[in-house]
Amino acid sequence: MKPALGRFGSFGRGVTPSQAAEIEALGYGAVWVGGSPPAELEWVEPLLEATTTLAVATGIVNIWTAAPGPVAESFHRIQAAHPDRFVLGIGVGHPEAQQEYRKPIDALTDYLDKLDEYGVPRDRRVVAALGPKVLQLSAARSAGAHPYLTTPEHTARARELIGPEALLAPEHKVVLTTDPERAREVGRKALAVYLDLANYVNNWKRLGFDDQDVAKPGSDRLVDAVVAYGTPDQIAARLTEHLDAGADHVPVQVLTSADTLVGGLAELAGPLGLT
Repeated sequence: MKPALGRFGSFGRGVTPSQAAEIEALGYGAVWVGGSPPAELEWVEPLLEATTTLAVATGIVNIWTAAPGPVAESFHRIQAAHPDRFVLGIGVGHPEAQQEYRKPIDALTDYLDKLDEYGVPRDRRVVAALGPKVLQLSAARSAGAHPYLTTPEHTARARELIGPEALLAPEHKVVLTTDPERAREVGRKALAVYLDLANYVNNWKRLGFDDQDVAKPGSDRLVDAVVAYGTPDQIAARLTEHLDAGADHVPVQVLTSADTLVGGLAELAGPLGLT
């Protein structure tokens, strides 16, 4: 069974309990918290305690920095207090950041084996996945896939690979402006680190982007593909393309300051059909 997340969620870091309550009130189904949080996941309960139906998901727990035993203990603690409102997103991170980085498929398989051993149910966990092998693994060993920095074209390919039963929740970035130059400026700042990471560069090339597109600071074509901007209606239309391509749920990352996050999500709620 797929986790109940609604059609759209919020993706970001440092969401406060009060913001989570506001995001829930706007009609978003989930809050995805990015970064590589420590295994104890102590920040999850306050978000769930401040809300009643909102799901909280990790996007993602890094398998190199968070051992499966403590992660499983955290999962069971959260699940007992807030049944079926927490989704454990895991991923391999990046070879550039890990000295002991192994082949992703092998490392993920070993980690998922441990989660099985520790009783973390498959339908409450998802895998950060971009390439075909990890996408297929996500469907076989978890509720599904959480791709990051992709396009609706990738979503369509992913759906074909993972089949109709697996969850597909691709993140998409948003800049609330109708000025293309401003949007691209903000988007390029957000993309800068990823242009140095082989996982993302290789995935973009599989989608048809060339060396010039993925060379720093990123071409207009690349930025426009992975960062939605325009009027709220235009942004909503772009995000909905993921649903039309087969996504179940789209975590929306509004590229703004923490104190204006909820305001940005509020602007999109109506066009997204949430309120």
